[in-house]
Amino acid sequence: MLDTYPQSINLDRTKLAAAIDALLQCSEACTACADACLSEAMVAQLTKCIRTNLDCADICAATARVLSRHTGYDATISRTLLQACVAACTSCGDERARHAETHAHCRICADACRACAGACQDLLAAMH
Repeated sequence: MLDTYPQSINLDRTKLAAAIDALLQCSEACTACADACLSEAMVAQLTKCIRTNLDCADICAATARVLSRHTGYDATISRTLLQACVAACTSCGDERARHAETHAHCRICADACRACAGACQDLLAAMH
């Protein structure tokens, strides 16, 4: 889709596409992990896990939508959102890692969070 944009984009399109893909994958993984946590017998012990999942999912989804728009592009907003994603994904990934040995969905989600943080960092580095 980015290749069809009729104007120039001030970002590396390959890194931009990779970040958007990672953001959407992370958002879906976090949403699914939160839902799986709600189905666990020990759901009361997973409250923080669920909360960080949902926060990360929302931040990643919003960032993917903003990065997909280029008319009237504002690099400051994109940078701020990418930085928020790195923070959310790091926090979420760390929390998931605490449960990864017990819950496969947390392990998968932690991997998605780490991949997303990396893709966001790569795009941030390309923006500077």
